[in-house]
Amino acid sequence: MGDWLTALDRRARLRAKAGLTRTLRPRAAEDRVIDLAGNDYLGLARHPEVTAAAAAALPGYGLGATGSRLVRGSTDLHAALEETLADWLGVRRALVYSSGYLANLGAIRGLVGPRTLLVSDAHNHASLIDGCRLSGAETVVTPHADVTAVRAALAAAPGRPAVVVTESVFSVDGDLAPLADLHAVAREHGALLLVDDAHALGVLGPTGAGGVAAAGLAGEPDVVVTATLSKALGGAGGLVAGPAELVRHLVETGRTFIFDTALPPAVAAGVLAAAGLARSGDRLRAELADRTAAVVRRFGAAGLGVSTPDAAVVSVTAPGPETALAWAADCLDRGVAVGCFRPPSTPDNRSRLRLTVNAGVPRADFDRALGTVLECAP
Repeated sequence: MGDWLTALDRRARLRAKAGLTRTLRPRAAEDRVIDLAGNDYLGLARHPEVTAAAAAALPGYGLGATGSRLVRGSTDLHAALEETLADWLGVRRALVYSSGYLANLGAIRGLVGPRTLLVSDAHNHASLIDGCRLSGAETVVTPHADVTAVRAALAAAPGRPAVVVTESVFSVDGDLAPLADLHAVAREHGALLLVDDAHALGVLGPTGAGGVAAAGLAGEPDVVVTATLSKALGGAGGLVAGPAELVRHLVETGRTFIFDTALPPAVAAGVLAAAGLARSGDRLRAELADRTAAVVRRFGAAGLGVSTPDAAVVSVTAPGPETALAWAADCLDRGVAVGCFRPPSTPDNRSRLRLTVNAGVPRADFDRALGTVLECAP
């Protein structure tokens, strides 16, 4: 009976030997660590207008939605949030999910038919990878940001329905996909373009409407946008946005929407407030860009291998997984939280520290945190 537990323990020892152990680190509400690991790019998670909106919704709506969206989980707050997001992104409709992960799974499955070909970037997030796998569709993985390879994959399947799947800003190195070129190639072959705008929403584009809007593709009928509400908007949940026919299809057939309890109404209220702040947050975006440039400048001058990001994700190369883990732990011991990315979370098997820039951290604390990361460098 215990054989399966023994097998799991053996796998854990192998991961530990390879420096790939992962550990939960609970934090308290009064946590004073300088956060360069979370995704609260605009500092809205604790913004007083955001928390007040969520608090005001709690007495009337209760803690949870109490059911799926099609049963009792849809509220006027969900409807208002979807209307606001659609208007902001410049699309016909938006549909809110309880997480960005489920939004990606649902969007990909909703676009797949019996003969559909999926063309997926090699650096795509795990939720997109899992969406492709779980859809059951044939998937061609193309080299990172390689438009020529995407064209070749589509050309090799003439007459088949196809979806090109990409992030806008990639979550590991923070680089921007060539969205306009990808869209041109997709349209040339009659394919759809699905873009996960998670790390660009609130950060890039006019009024922070995201990477798709920045590329001039907002509202295009052959473009589907997904995103999470847990990064620049500081909340939780996900969205799929695009033509009204797609949203209707997902409401009526999408298993990750139909059979999942809805986003809590208080969270929807907080995200609705955050969306308003982000939409008018040009000053915050300018500060975010300035801080990101400062990270690249300081780390590059120190001789570290640093990415050249297009948004607010900066990766710093570490010699290996154990070194990356020790580096991040040393930073945390000195009051600075940074991300630690190791295989298999990295698409190229390189280990990194990942810094996510936060415009809400006081500037003096932010600058001091960069100094700490440099001092702890191996």
